[in-house]
Amino acid sequence: MTLKERFRKFLPVVVDVETAGFNSQTDALLEIACIPILLNEQGVFYPGEALNAHIEPFEGANLEPSALAFTGIDPNNPMRKAIAEDEKVALRRIFKGLKEVRKAEECRQCVLIGHNAHFDLSFLNAAVLRTNSKSHNPFHQFSVFDTVTLAALAFGQTVLARACKAAGLDFDGNDAHSALYDTQKTAELFCHILNHYPMLPNALHVQEPNETLTDSNN
Repeated sequence: MTLKERFRKFLPVVVDVETAGFNSQTDALLEIACIPILLNEQGVFYPGEALNAHIEPFEGANLEPSALAFTGIDPNNPMRKAIAEDEKVALRRIFKGLKEVRKAEECRQCVLIGHNAHFDLSFLNAAVLRTNSKSHNPFHQFSVFDTVTLAALAFGQTVLARACKAAGLDFDGNDAHSALYDTQKTAELFCHILNHYPMLPNALHVQEPNETLTDSNN
């Protein structure tokens, strides 16, 4: 089975964002990282190459002090400012890279994987609207795979660090709340679950002749 067959022509992409609050409409997006999930010839899922960015707060963005204290991100740090990108530039660079992977895997759209995925998707969708990047966005607008649910099913755990520990994966709390690190760990967890929990015997792999796939069926 190929990747496009396994996920109905969706390319699964792990996404994590670090933000300056919980409101995707008003609070700044500060970091984003994306890692596509790939499938080798032996049928083993593995994380692809990461695409990530430190992002300059958009004009008028709210920077909630409690959120910054939690993530440890200082938007005014000179070292961070030296590498931070404009939101539009960063998103379109990452989207371009993901589209190349999607086309190589013959998938029609990316689907976001996240730990509490709708939080990440809400900030991603808000940033897409702010930067007029809808035509560049490879992600499905509302479908997600959530590793909180998968970890609860597989391990009885919902916290990322505890789920990784249950899976036998290293997790360094000192590196947590970095978008790139959390994305890497979430990708490892997602692959571990897929590689150890095969599809049920009655899973359907073949589309019925009269079945029509639309976004409403997703």
